[in-house]
Amino acid sequence: MTAKGCSYNGGLCHETVETCNGCNRVQEFSAGWYCTACPEPSLKWKNGNCNLASHVTMEKTGAKQKINPLKASKRARK
Repeated sequence: MTAKGCSYNGGLCHETVETCNGCNRVQEFSAGWYCTACPEPSLKWKNGNCNLASHVTMEKTGAKQKINPLKASKRARK
C-alpha cells in the first residue's frame, strides 16, 4: 500500500491483522491500517511469525555444538 493506492490484486490490499500491531511497517491511510511491505498480511502470519515483522524477535533454539575433546585439548596447549 502506498499513498497512490494499492497495486496488488487489481487494487485491493487487505488491512492488517491484530498480530501486526506494533510493527514499523504498518501505516494509517484514509481507508484504514495497511502494511507497506505486504499487501495481504494474513498470509504472512498463517504459518507462524511474519518474516517482515519488526516487532517480533527470533530466539535461537539451536543446541550447543559438540566439541571433540581431543581437538579441544590440542587447542588448549597452544
